[in-house]
Amino acid sequence: MSSLAAARADNFYYPPEWTPQQGGLNKFHGQHALRERARKLDQGILIIRFEMPFNVWCGGCHSMIAKGVRFNAEKKQVGNYYSTKIWSFSMKAACCRQEIVIQTDPQNCDYVIISGAQKKTEEYDPEDAETLVLSSDADKGKLADPLYRLEHLGEDAQRAKDAEPLLVRMQRVSKIKHENDYSLNRSLRAQLREQKQRVKSETDYSKKLGLSIRLLPPSKEDTDEASRTKFAHKFDVNRKNKRAAIIASSIFSEGLGKHDRSVGEFDQRLQLLAKRRKMDAAAVHSNLIGRVKPLSKSAVSSRGQCAERRVSISKIS
Repeated sequence: MSSLAAARADNFYYPPEWTPQQGGLNKFHGQHALRERARKLDQGILIIRFEMPFNVWCGGCHSMIAKGVRFNAEKKQVGNYYSTKIWSFSMKAACCRQEIVIQTDPQNCDYVIISGAQKKTEEYDPEDAETLVLSSDADKGKLADPLYRLEHLGEDAQRAKDAEPLLVRMQRVSKIKHENDYSLNRSLRAQLREQKQRVKSETDYSKKLGLSIRLLPPSKEDTDEASRTKFAHKFDVNRKNKRAAIIASSIFSEGLGKHDRSVGEFDQRLQLLAKRRKMDAAAVHSNLIGRVKPLSKSAVSSRGQCAERRVSISKIS
């Protein structure tokens, strides 16, 4: 960045037409030092970045606005508590554009929601949370009394004695977790190493089968499901084919001898089709493995023609 650009960025650039009698740069340009944040300053309103002090429920859409969410809020004075000013912050929720108004409470050192939202009540039981109950401000003020302090210390000693087994157990658990960090790190790395090896072996086995996805290890449920699955038997397939051929054939037969010959020719044709299926399956298997090159359409058609010639020759004979 050049020196002129740096001066303009820092608002230290004085143009040639400026004179010292005209005042500062903001007065010369006719603007406020806070720019857009001071556009309502004549009404006593200053725009600031306000951070939500606690979790609240939006009054418009009933969604939760978490603690620490920031808004562009209009800050103005609405009163005094003795000599301390009471400030009001008006903002709009980003979820539904609901206007939320929050004021300071100097008396209780807290914030109070005036409208547009509701504070989320977060209470818990110290016994269920297994936490210690802190002393209230009233109890802290009573500690100035020697008799009350003596009684209070006695109660604290008894409470510590009752909670000692729990504290000892928590210390033991923490000690077990952190005293032998080398062995814990070693066992964790061994588990990760074993997991990587298992994933690599499964991936290699899937690639060996020609699959692009990784197969999961076999389980008892998969074995039971596979044992219950039954495929059609070869006898059922042949019987289905014979029934289809009988239904498709003509019901008018010329003679018993010719019918027997047609049945024999049909059996030979079925055997030829079965052999052809086996050959095609073997070719497909070899093609998947990559041992031989796939057959072209001309080679497949020539094989089919040879098979038809064999069938015709068997018919003639």
